Amino acid sequence: MSEETILELRDLSIRFGNQQVLNQVNLKVNRGEIIGYIGPNGAGKSTTVKIILGLLNQYHGEVFIFGKSTRDEPVDYKRKIGYVPENGEIYDDLTALEYIQFIGQMYGMEEREIDSKLDALLEKFDLTKVKHTKIASYSKGMKQKLLIIASLIHNPDLLFFDEPLSGLDANSVIVIKELMDQLAQSGKTIFYSSHIMDVVEKISDRIVILNKGEIIADGTFNDLQAQNKDGTLEQIFNQLTGFDQHEKTALDIVETIQGAD
Repeated sequence: MSEETILELRDLSIRFGNQQVLNQVNLKVNRGEIIGYIGPNGAGKSTTVKIILGLLNQYHGEVFIFGKSTRDEPVDYKRKIGYVPENGEIYDDLTALEYIQFIGQMYGMEEREIDSKLDALLEKFDLTKVKHTKIASYSKGMKQKLLIIASLIHNPDLLFFDEPLSGLDANSVIVIKELMDQLAQSGKTIFYSSHIMDVVEKISDRIVILNKGEIIADGTFNDLQAQNKDGTLEQIFNQLTGFDQHEKTALDIVETIQGAD
C-alpha cells in the first residue's frame, strides 16, 4: 500500500434546508486502500460520494482527488474514476455491447479497445450469451454485473462501489470480493459502502463509520475492536451509532404478525 494520498476531504459540509447532512468531514485515503464507508440510513454516505463525483456542488470545504481540487478541475479527474451506484439506471433499450461502447466512449476510449476488453469481461462475468440482447430482459444480477463492467472498462484508479453485491449469486459475490482485493493490490483505491457488515469487516483495510453527518470512527477492524467492546463489526457499529433496539424491534414485529393470543 502506497503513502500517496488519492482522495482527501477537508471540512466537508453540506446542508439541505434546515438539515445538516455533513458536518466538517475530514478524511484521507491512500493509493491501494479499501475503505469501508458505512453508516445508518441518512448518515450522509451517498451525499459524500455525490459530492466527490461532482454531482453536488453546493457544499463547503474542499475535495482533493489525485492531489488537485475538484473545484479547479471539475471534469478531468472523472476520467480516472469508476462508480457502481446503489440503484444504477441502465438504458434498457440498449444491448450490453451498445451500453459499454457508450460508456467507454464517454471516457475517451477507442472502439477497438472497448470491444476487446468487453469480450473478455463478458466471458468472465458469464454474460457472453447476452452481448447482443437488450438489457430490458436481464435479471437484476445480470444488470449488476454490467454496471460493474462499466465501472472497470476504462481502468480507473479510484473506484466507488455502493452495494456492489446487490442481486449477485453466491459465486459472483466471491469473485467480486476477490476482485476488489486484486484491484487494491494492483494500486487501485476502493471506496466501498455496504450494509453487509461481515463483508465490510473482511475486505476493508480501514473502516470509516459515519453517523449524523460526522465521522465517529476511523481505523482497521482491529483498531475498532480495541477502542470498543470486542465483537463483530455489526456489534461495534450498533454500539457506536446507539442502535440497541434490534432485538426488541424484531420481537415486536413477530408479536404483531402473530397477533394477540
